[in-house]
Amino acid sequence: MSDSDGKKTLGLRGASSRPGNVKQSFSHGRTKNVVVETKRKRVVVPKPAGAKAGGGSNPSLGDPSKRPAGITDSEMERRLKAVQAARAREAEEAEARAAEEKARAEDRERRRAEIDAKEAEERQREESLKAKAEEDERRKKEAEAAAAAAAAPAATPAAPRSPNIKSGAPTPAARKKEGDREETNKGGDDSRRSGKLTLNQALSGGEGGRQRSMAQMKRKQERQRQKAMGGSVEREKVVRNVNLPPAIVVSELANRMAERVGAVVKALMTNGMMVTQNETIDADTAELIIEEFGHKVVRVSDADVEDVIKEAEDDPKDLVSRPPVITIMGHVDHGKTSLLDAIRKAKVQSGEAGGITQHIGAYQVTTDNGQVLSFLDTPGHAAFTSMRSRGAQVTDIVVLVVAADDAVMPQTIEAINHAKAAKVPMIVAINKIDKYEANPDKVRTDLLQHEVIVEKMSGETQDVEVSATTGQGLDELLEAIALQAELLELKANPNRAAVGAVIEAQLDVGRGPVATVLVQNGTLRQGDIFVVGEQYGKVRALINDQGERVKEAGPSVPVEVLGLNGTPGAGDVLNVTDTEAQAREIAEYREKAAKDKRAAAGAATTLEQLMANAKVNETISELPLLIKADVQGSAEAIVQAMEKIGNDEVRVRVLHSGVGAITDTDVGLAEASNAPIIGFNVRANASARASANQKGVEIRYYSVIYDMVDDVKAAASGLLSNEIREHFIGYASIKEVFKVTGVGKVAGCLVTEGKASRAAGVRLLRDDVVIHEGTLKTLKRFKDEVAEVPSGQECGMAFENYEDIRPGDVIEIFTREEVVRTLD
Repeated sequence: MSDSDGKKTLGLRGASSRPGNVKQSFSHGRTKNVVVETKRKRVVVPKPAGAKAGGGSNPSLGDPSKRPAGITDSEMERRLKAVQAARAREAEEAEARAAEEKARAEDRERRRAEIDAKEAEERQREESLKAKAEEDERRKKEAEAAAAAAAAPAATPAAPRSPNIKSGAPTPAARKKEGDREETNKGGDDSRRSGKLTLNQALSGGEGGRQRSMAQMKRKQERQRQKAMGGSVEREKVVRNVNLPPAIVVSELANRMAERVGAVVKALMTNGMMVTQNETIDADTAELIIEEFGHKVVRVSDADVEDVIKEAEDDPKDLVSRPPVITIMGHVDHGKTSLLDAIRKAKVQSGEAGGITQHIGAYQVTTDNGQVLSFLDTPGHAAFTSMRSRGAQVTDIVVLVVAADDAVMPQTIEAINHAKAAKVPMIVAINKIDKYEANPDKVRTDLLQHEVIVEKMSGETQDVEVSATTGQGLDELLEAIALQAELLELKANPNRAAVGAVIEAQLDVGRGPVATVLVQNGTLRQGDIFVVGEQYGKVRALINDQGERVKEAGPSVPVEVLGLNGTPGAGDVLNVTDTEAQAREIAEYREKAAKDKRAAAGAATTLEQLMANAKVNETISELPLLIKADVQGSAEAIVQAMEKIGNDEVRVRVLHSGVGAITDTDVGLAEASNAPIIGFNVRANASARASANQKGVEIRYYSVIYDMVDDVKAAASGLLSNEIREHFIGYASIKEVFKVTGVGKVAGCLVTEGKASRAAGVRLLRDDVVIHEGTLKTLKRFKDEVAEVPSGQECGMAFENYEDIRPGDVIEIFTREEVVRTLD
């Protein structure tokens, strides 16, 4: 390619399109041409050879023969300035690249110098460590040589000393012999001293690794001897006692037999079981494999962990008298707590919500004559049946409180049944005897219906008329309790590990899980390690019923126990163990067993059960609830009361129940399940309240249980579908059928019974069989549309969207009513 003057130019394909960018320069003769690419076109700018780099005026600019055609002087001047600017930029970029390269080179040199310095320092450290090790080795050899030289004169008789030999200097023969010994120790393997630990080795820490035992050395020598004699070397078979649980992994079985896993897997495959080392086999199969390998089977169970807490029979010589445990039972508001207050000279009842005892209280009372009595005050409301049942299980004597003005009530009967089931003696306390309407004889007569015959009715059950308000009869009641306790001859062994029952448990803020325990046998001391139900712990503190800290609690003493790792269930048995490991193992076993039991109870095992559950879930509406209470016993009683609410269509499902304050976790579960939260004598913390308001979760607080039961029952009633009730209002017989234009078939009817109504529903009966059910499109009397037609009159009826009507058919007229249902 060439320009108009015949000058050659370079192609600029692929070059940058930036205007004013210099792409290539070349010489042709004395004139230097510069190729400049502008935004519009590429031109060749001639430059005289003598022109300066800095630019300036050019005398050849006005010569048209020395510049491209069509280029003016001003355009040529502008282009030359662009060339000069481009050259200046290229010079700056070259200088910047040179500076950057120089800095890079300096950085490489600096890094290389640092690496060389580190390597030199590492070599110097290694040389110093090596020199130190050599110095230690030399000193150790000198110490050994000195020890050997000191031991040699004591082991050999002293030789006559030559007068020309100085004392302590070795002779040339001795020096030669010592050198030979050192040479032998260096070159040979002193197998005789292998495995032995010297004093220097023990002090210096060198060569102090694990060595062969004497028995192992003897076995090795025996094998070598038999091998040298040509006999076969067979290892002696060790017969082991293998503990076999109900199920075991193959690798664990091989480990317990001390056999190779491959050999055990091979034996199983030989017996027809294609298993791997990570699979589980049953106990019977494992027993066959153990016997095949020549070991002994010892069957064990997971429940064996509880063998350490089995109660042993106490020696009669160790038994001493213990205070009786008296349980106060009776109907709600019959004065049980008030009676106990009068005995204790305290005011427990005033602190209860609504004046009703909501959980079990355990107290110890000392009478005026010095006798100690332990009282359990159980709630009287029907919802706390399970709590009263637990109170009867740990009691020795039941005091049945019956109001003289109210006679025997449902919970009184329930208390009688609990006392009979527990097979404990009963004392009837007829309370409120000071009232004008009191009738104690009626109480005694009502008790006869339940096989409770008091002494005044020629029976064996003691009865005492008392008044908690005036204190009348309290001494006679305490005397009756003392007499009954004396007849029972209650004894226990205080010098043994404690066994007790949890009366109540709660999660206390600041103190953690707290359990009220009634010690039944032994003595519970501070620092004892115990297991109770699925929880375990160590006694951090014991607090009696007066709120005082005590060091120990003997038989029949109720105390609060601190130091549990979780909240136990009311009624759980407390056992003291020797070690914390035993307690933890028992608690973990019980927790696993309870989890398996719950999973088995909730799982359907057959297809029929699955279908039945699916059908039930389709037809039953559920009201989910989340319950938090102050104590464990109250939570259990509330759950039982909730489970009784409902029928075949509606039921209450408790998602979670626990003790302690309402937390964010509870709010999250309630939100996910669309369930309200019920708090019984507990409150939500600030974070939980904010979270509940944000998520729209309802939290309700209660302090009296039957208010809660009424509200939940009303809420569950809202899930019931309304009952549809049908009311018959009349019959009409079809005499003739007419076809009316624009209406269709119209039945000419005679109302035979009741009345016909335009707004009512109708059924068409043919031979007493319902063939259609619907509504009326029209009801006319003569030519007029009417709302009703009474009996004995004729009318015209047309059905909505149905015309298959015939003479002789009967029309049944009825109405439907929706009735809102409630749970009884």
